Amino acid sequence: MTRAASTPEIVRYGELKPCKTAFIDAHTPGSNLKENFTIIGGGVSESADQHVHITTPHGFNIGAAGQPPKCRNSLHSHRTAEVFFVLSGRWRFFWGRHGDAGEVVLEPGDIINIPTGIFRGFENIGTDYAMIMAVLGGDDAGGGVIWAPQVIEDAADHGLVLAETGKLYDTKAGQALPDGVAPMPVLTEAEMADYPELSPMQVVGWGVRRYWDMVALARNAPITVIGETGIIRDRPGFEVAMVTRSSASADHHAHDRPSVLMPVRGHWRVEWAGDAPGEASLAPGDTASIPAGLPHTAYPSMEGEAALYHVVGTDDPAGPSALWSA
Repeated sequence: MTRAASTPEIVRYGELKPCKTAFIDAHTPGSNLKENFTIIGGGVSESADQHVHITTPHGFNIGAAGQPPKCRNSLHSHRTAEVFFVLSGRWRFFWGRHGDAGEVVLEPGDIINIPTGIFRGFENIGTDYAMIMAVLGGDDAGGGVIWAPQVIEDAADHGLVLAETGKLYDTKAGQALPDGVAPMPVLTEAEMADYPELSPMQVVGWGVRRYWDMVALARNAPITVIGETGIIRDRPGFEVAMVTRSSASADHHAHDRPSVLMPVRGHWRVEWAGDAPGEASLAPGDTASIPAGLPHTAYPSMEGEAALYHVVGTDDPAGPSALWSA
C-alpha cells in the first residue's frame, strides 16, 4: 500500500457538508428542510450539488439524513439494502404505497434494515434537529431511488422535474430537461403491483433491533447485527456488527477490504500500525474508513457508555433482501 492509503480517512460530524437539494421532494412542503449527506460513495443523491466526502469504493455507501422536527423524507424504494441507525432524536419510519401499511418509532442506537422493493419514508418526530446514519448496498447504491408516483407528481407542482437519467432539474430556477431527455416515468398501476404492502411483523419483526438489546447481546463479544449469521439474517453485500465497551479489544486486526467505524455512544480511540502508525479519537457522528489490510483497533477512550457500529463488505452481491427468500 502507498503511504496515502495506509492511514484511516476520518469524516468528523462537525465537518459534514449537507445538500438541501438532493432529491425530487426538496421543494415539497414538509420535506423541503431536510439535509442529505454522502460520507462514503455517491449514494443516491439526484443533485449535482451533493458533496462526497470519501470516494474510495467500499462495496457499500455510507450517508446520513439530518432533519428538523416534523420534516419527512418522501416515500421511495431501493433495489439494494437501506439500513439506518438513529444517531440522535426520535424517528418514525413508515411504509407502503401511501405510507399507511405500518410504522415504527426508533430512538438513538436503534437500527432498521428496511426490505428492498417496498416504499418507505421517515420523519423526525422529536423536538430538535436530529440525524440518522445510513448504509446502502452496492458501490452504486442500486442505481438510484424509485419514487412513489404521488411524490413525482407533487414535486412537479413545486418546480422540480427528475430526468430519466436520474438528474434533477429546477424549473423555477430556469432549468429545463435537455433535448432528447425525457422525464422519469411514473410507475403504472400494473407496475405498482410489484411493490407489496408488508405487515409490521414482516418489517419490524425481521429488520428492527433495539439498542439496549444489542448492548446486552454484545456483553462478551461483538455481535453481528446484520449478516448471514446476524440477529438480522440478511446478506446485503456487507455485514454490520456492534462493539461495546465490554466487548472491545485493544488487539489489532485487519480486513481484506475497507471497513468503517461509526460510534453511536461514547468516545473511541482508534489506533493503527503499518507504514504510518498513529491514533485518533472518534465521537458519535464521526465516520472512520479503515483501509484494507491495515492493522487497527478501537476501544473506548474515556469512562461512560460506549458503543459503535462496524461495517465491512462481503462477497455477497448487493441485491434483494433475504426476507424475500425466507
